Amino acid sequence: MADSLLIERHDDRVVATLNRPEVRNAIDQAMIDRLHVLCAELEAAPRVLILTGADGVFASGADIAQLRARRADDARAGINTLAFRRIRDLPMPVIAAIDGYALGGGAELAYAADLRLGSPAARIGNPETGLGIIAAAGATWRLPQIVGEARATELLLTGRILDAEEALLWGLLNAVHPAESLLPAAHAIADRIAANDPLATRSTKRALLAPREAHPAIELDLQAELFESPEKERRMTAFLERGRA
Repeated sequence: MADSLLIERHDDRVVATLNRPEVRNAIDQAMIDRLHVLCAELEAAPRVLILTGADGVFASGADIAQLRARRADDARAGINTLAFRRIRDLPMPVIAAIDGYALGGGAELAYAADLRLGSPAARIGNPETGLGIIAAAGATWRLPQIVGEARATELLLTGRILDAEEALLWGLLNAVHPAESLLPAAHAIADRIAANDPLATRSTKRALLAPREAHPAIELDLQAELFESPEKERRMTAFLERGRA
């Protein structure tokens, strides 16, 4: 059986490809287990993560055959929720490159990313209520943060699927690129991130993820740490020397 998550490692980034094309990359327990292993790796050695899907699909949702068999204890265990939250909390940014369907659990995985790029074929939404369940892996609280409460409420209650143009208009996608340019565009963003100071990038992500009541104290504490860093001294000195050249 093919690996459900293909990993391509670089010094400053990792590309993870959801790889169950026979079921449109539906997210099953084995894929969740592989995502946890990858998160452990990136927690220990932080790098940018690019998430994408094989064969023109990001992820069509959670594996319905497995979902149908799950019961109350499985719901409370938060099988997908915990994995997606771990992805959201990774030290370095996560970029989702979405071609084709990102539905249900696949959409919720995309919502966990810091940045989302789509192809013109991208289709994003949460049809869970039509299957007798709710979007319980982050959509009910993460989607309102991305698109606003009114739009999130409409999507989650109606199960409407957004096309790429609508998703871009709503702010659910950062940009739309032709399918053949989608992964290169994700790498271009990763290049820009990698050119910056990793500690400053990680600190910025920590501040962005902090609850409102933690501000402004968290920015001041993080900035205090950065003000003492050798990299801040080196980069600012180089900037000043370029200005005098």
